[in-house]
Amino acid sequence: METPDLTIRETAALSGVASTVVEKTVQSGIIVPHAAPALFRGGSTRYLPARAVVYFHALKAADLADLPRRHKRAIWSRITGMEPMRLGPVEFAPGATLDLNLAHIQFGIANGYREARDRYIKSNPEILGGTPVIDGTRIPVYAVLGRLRHGDTIEDLHDDYPHVPRDAIRAAEIYAAAHPLRGRPSGRPWHRMD
Repeated sequence: METPDLTIRETAALSGVASTVVEKTVQSGIIVPHAAPALFRGGSTRYLPARAVVYFHALKAADLADLPRRHKRAIWSRITGMEPMRLGPVEFAPGATLDLNLAHIQFGIANGYREARDRYIKSNPEILGGTPVIDGTRIPVYAVLGRLRHGDTIEDLHDDYPHVPRDAIRAAEIYAAAHPLRGRPSGRPWHRMD
């Protein structure tokens, strides 16, 4: 069995679906999450295997979101039984198949994100009060997301911070989008990057 590695919100962001779609699938028992310690805030959270990105992205790409629950369970069952990099067509009902190659690239992106997140995104209560930052810097993940949403590119950020790997910038963007700040925003935090 794969190690649980993506939060529900990360799975949604990497799949290109709303987090409510992932939540509904979890609540219906099609995919069962695993509780594990939260990365930065203490307590625990629910994690899904990276294969869940394949499931959600392939269903969305094939426009099969309205399949009956039994068919969705059959698809998930076939996905969990496959070798990770051997994605192909799966038959979920007699004569009905879903080509999982639709999500092959997203699966690679999900695994790359998870590795980069674990390597580069850190939280220390003594650095910016525990706000997640890119490791070895004081660059908050939310500042990265803010700059990217307001017109900067990953290359712009890399030019400003040549010591920060592009993978770290991409991981910061996805992490910040999947884990938005709570409460009212204060100003524009992406303008100050210490």
